[in-house]
Amino acid sequence: MAAKIAPSMLSSDFGNLASEAERMLNCGADWLHMDIMDGHFVPNLTIGAPVIESLRKHTKAYLDCHLMVTNPLDYVEPLGKSGASGFTFHVEASKDNWQELIRRIKSKGMRPGVALKPGTPIEEVYPLVENENPVEMVLVMTVEPGFGGQKFMPETMDKVRALRKKYPSLDIEVDGGLGPSTIHAAASAGANCIVAGSSVFGAAEPAQVISLLRKSVNEVQENI
Repeated sequence: MAAKIAPSMLSSDFGNLASEAERMLNCGADWLHMDIMDGHFVPNLTIGAPVIESLRKHTKAYLDCHLMVTNPLDYVEPLGKSGASGFTFHVEASKDNWQELIRRIKSKGMRPGVALKPGTPIEEVYPLVENENPVEMVLVMTVEPGFGGQKFMPETMDKVRALRKKYPSLDIEVDGGLGPSTIHAAASAGANCIVAGSSVFGAAEPAQVISLLRKSVNEVQENI
């Protein structure tokens, strides 16, 4: 599985979002990770479709949208129109309508993914991966969702290992506390899509950090 490094734009300078996006891509980023929080599913309130639409005018990058929202169905149409690339919803917020969600996400030309909090059993996402109309990525949160800059939770790697063993060709994303000191744990567990915020944006040389993250993932994937 190819490494995909996705700087978390939550850690960027929101006043210069377009230039920050360009800077990350020039540093080697594959995706741009966009955290959409509604102030209800999580306590923080961030961005929505208008910001995605504005950013899309300045970049052709893959916009990897992670929706920490109570009603993800309400966001499918506006995000599809705004130019979002990936739409990752939380399994905890979609127990009754995930099949409809996946169908609508794909109908709007976006790639569906499902995320789960650290306390949610990994088994809850299996039906979404195995469905005849499946999600195409699973995001394992390695911190409690809602805020950047939190400490990586190594116990969540058991979920990544279980997913990789069960689904060898699945895109598995990790988000929260990822950086040079934690990437080996995530990569060796089987994660290939790496979201990194503070460790990239806070670095003197972001390109070096992105390169290191990619190298760690590729070394593991090549030996599988």
